[in-house]
Amino acid sequence: MLVTGASTGIGNLTSRALAAQGHIVYASMRDVAGRNAARADELRELGRHEGHDLRVVELDVQSEASAETAVSAILAEAGRLDTVVHNAGHLYIGYVEAFTPEDVQRLFDINTIGIQRVNRAVLPHMRERRSGTLVYVGSTTSIVVPPFMGPYVASKTAADALAQVTAYEVGQYGIETTIVMPGPFTQGTEHFPHATHASDTDRSKGYSDLDPLVARTEEATDALFPPGVDAHPRAVADEIARVLALATGTRPFRTVVDFSQAGVEEVVEVLHRAQEAFVTRQGYAELLRVKR
Repeated sequence: MLVTGASTGIGNLTSRALAAQGHIVYASMRDVAGRNAARADELRELGRHEGHDLRVVELDVQSEASAETAVSAILAEAGRLDTVVHNAGHLYIGYVEAFTPEDVQRLFDINTIGIQRVNRAVLPHMRERRSGTLVYVGSTTSIVVPPFMGPYVASKTAADALAQVTAYEVGQYGIETTIVMPGPFTQGTEHFPHATHASDTDRSKGYSDLDPLVARTEEATDALFPPGVDAHPRAVADEIARVLALATGTRPFRTVVDFSQAGVEEVVEVLHRAQEAFVTRQGYAELLRVKR
């Protein structure tokens, strides 16, 4: 199993959870020999200490060559790749107008196009074997659309759509898809602390009346959780591990892990019914099922 963006947060926790289940896990991250060296060593040491097969591989989702090299190394070492967990991502917070086109392009390059790079590296192998599982770590923001996260919401929505349409096609080659939709988390990840802000500060000044609202983005998110609820991203890792432990053919296409009580599950169910009916009316009902 390959997990992208495994240096911290959900990717790191998912790598640990899957390794604990007995899988051979390749936790991927950028700059393994540099800024992420300590995190890579920590995962390797955990694997040794716990007797888990937890390995680390260099993979930058912004580089096609890096994705191809990582997947080739895994195939050479392990002989096959059964599952990819698309987790790598980044958060932007700020006013939409103040993000330059280059800012937005960079975020889409990470959150959306990065998925495409990794899929292009791994899908030829999975199609040849006519088996495999793609797990996408999406976001409930594509449904509830919170303020002051415009480029992030757009990139996650685009990634979700890409995952859905890819699923029609790869499903005909025995490849399963699950989209996991986490709600917001303000602990256990570096999402909010390491969020990028708009680079056009002059444009941001034009919205200065709203600065107090932006300043309390994390506080406002915390307020969504009912008292006493432990909203920790380990729940997402546990759900990914649960889904992947299910028998082939029984895994859900979507699953929501949300402590904010946003009602996303109900919306997803309505969207699923509408999508299924639409595609069926087009005469493509067979694309809704994974071919065995």
